[in-house]
Amino acid sequence: MKQWIPYLNKAPTVAVVRLTGAIGTSGRVSLNDETIGPVLEKAFRRGKPAAVALQINSPGGSPVQSSLIGARIRRLAEEKNVPVLAFVEDVAASGGYWLAAAADEIFADESSILGSIGVISAGFGAHVFLARQGIERRVHTAGKSKSMMDPFRPEEEEDVARLTRLLGQIHDNFINHVQTRRGPKLAQDPDLFTGEIWVGKSAVDVGLADAVGHMMPELKKRFGDKVRLRRYGIKRPFLSRFGMSLAQDALSGIEERAHYARFGL
Repeated sequence: MKQWIPYLNKAPTVAVVRLTGAIGTSGRVSLNDETIGPVLEKAFRRGKPAAVALQINSPGGSPVQSSLIGARIRRLAEEKNVPVLAFVEDVAASGGYWLAAAADEIFADESSILGSIGVISAGFGAHVFLARQGIERRVHTAGKSKSMMDPFRPEEEEDVARLTRLLGQIHDNFINHVQTRRGPKLAQDPDLFTGEIWVGKSAVDVGLADAVGHMMPELKKRFGDKVRLRRYGIKRPFLSRFGMSLAQDALSGIEERAHYARFGL
């Protein structure tokens, strides 16, 4: 009798969400909570998926946006009681690994790069150049800390100490997130939270990933050969399809390439 009722034989569906690119708030295609949030909401809520698979290829970026996206993934997973599987492509580093750690299980390619659990702040100092050109920098503030780390003035030890303290607090939040999500899976490796990176099987060995594996074979192994995929991703704005905002695209692309270049990609 069951074979005459099609919906009883319906194959399980897995929602697939791509989390690709640098994480931040600038640029049309930046990966952030505003752009990916509605996509995640649809993926978890539409059609009762058997699981949500995250295809991750991100070198990181904003710690706050990483946290917001990761928190949304966990909230939806718990509300809908849906398991989350992360599949790392080229890289899930820094904020990209924050996203991966939001999943219940993490799979990676043998050459995937994972880790970089640290925080970085970079900039330039131009005060010597300005002085040589005879240019005087004038800054007026109400509040002694308002001009902290001004790139056109010499570094102040007090400012460096303050910035180091802030970075340390963000780093502690990152570490806490990874420890909470990965728990006893993590190895007792002294380099685990130093910003070090691992490749493929070595990432599994230290507990940053659960196994080396690819999405389709893993999903078929878990849900059967007839598993169906429903894919979700960020849609490009209407005007961009006609070549609008080219300058912004170029700047965003350069910034994103710089993020990937840190990992030789």
